[in-house]
Amino acid sequence: MKVLVIGAGGREHALAWKISQSKRVDTVFVAPGNAGTGLDAENVDISATDAARLTAFAKKNEVGLTVVGPEAPLAAGMVDAFQSEGLKVFGPTKAAAELEASKVFCKNLLRHADVPTADFQTFPDAESAKTYLNDREDVPVVVKADGLAAGKGVIVCRTRTDALEAVEAIAGRREFGEAGAKLVIEERLVGQEVSVLAITDGQALVTLPPAQDHKPAYDRDRGPNTGGMGAYCPTPAITAELLEKIEADVLVPTIHHMKRKRRPMSGVLYAGLMMTKQGPRVLEYNVRFGDPECQPLLMRLRSDIVDLLEYTADRRLEELPPLEWDPRPSVCVVMASDGYPGKYETGFVIRGLDDAAKMPNVKVFHSGTASIDGSVVNAGGRVLSVTALGDTISQAKLNAYRAVKAIRWQGAWCRKDISDKALEM
Repeated sequence: MKVLVIGAGGREHALAWKISQSKRVDTVFVAPGNAGTGLDAENVDISATDAARLTAFAKKNEVGLTVVGPEAPLAAGMVDAFQSEGLKVFGPTKAAAELEASKVFCKNLLRHADVPTADFQTFPDAESAKTYLNDREDVPVVVKADGLAAGKGVIVCRTRTDALEAVEAIAGRREFGEAGAKLVIEERLVGQEVSVLAITDGQALVTLPPAQDHKPAYDRDRGPNTGGMGAYCPTPAITAELLEKIEADVLVPTIHHMKRKRRPMSGVLYAGLMMTKQGPRVLEYNVRFGDPECQPLLMRLRSDIVDLLEYTADRRLEELPPLEWDPRPSVCVVMASDGYPGKYETGFVIRGLDDAAKMPNVKVFHSGTASIDGSVVNAGGRVLSVTALGDTISQAKLNAYRAVKAIRWQGAWCRKDISDKALEM
């Protein structure tokens, strides 16, 4: 069969790489892809948001399954467009994708579904949010843009002054565009932040091994939030017993409530959780594979991912045999362009990719790259997701950073402490 992956990041490269390993697949297309997907699959020069051209391409090329990677096309109704043409597609509809596309919608759903989360208030504009902050006790809060902001629309604030500035940045200056048209202000939770991803067809549920993302830009979780500077899997922060509790108290109630709201969830339900002393609390939901969590997860997956994706799209997930996983942990280190998550320059030639590719138990997934005149250049903020397996988390980290050391371009940088949290638990 032929499979189409929509997107251009490290998540899509990992999906295309894993899908291409299936004995059931002849051709993997990636639209629009990047320099890395061009090596492991066939790139198609169509924007990830161009539903008309993508559905036409899928029909013309007899694509048997389409996988939508990023949040933006999901929120815009890409799955609905494919389904209306009778095409098989993995991912949530536009109505279900609002779980990620609107933090106001998500927080209200969590409240009504009785899913544990931080106390919160929602606001339609900057002025009402500022009034709320000035009228309450000066305590740490988190200010969130309602809409999609590429993982950067969340500002953690220690003081009222910080929070007022965050409100002005998001809803006043609209630094994240229309994502800041509405706001959520919630209590700041303390604990380890973890990612639990599950696959669901709206009925059955398959929970994947828990991972831990590293959102802040710099070591020791300092600096501004990013789309993710690295991840590792599994995380010792989640025991088997705790994972069962998360399924029962978080994932299952959410899926049932979405069904009751006539927005049945299909695809990936990704819970961003804070492990507090009172138990797990939902920070947010995503409705697609995390980036960079997808990369270390798929490095460990031994089962045929096409079966998982197709059974979900066909609403037959309960028939899927248990997934098989490599027992070794994996670590993913994101290499970024100088200046990210702020302004950065692109077009610098990346060297050492071949050397890194030769290293055992290593895969370099491309996130923001392009191929120009036979050379691979940086074309985004997050550029590469260097991912490695190891017998222990320490060994996986060592393998990943050895590969990182082999790669260079002007201004390249990364966090040096990805997965260290696992050793501190």
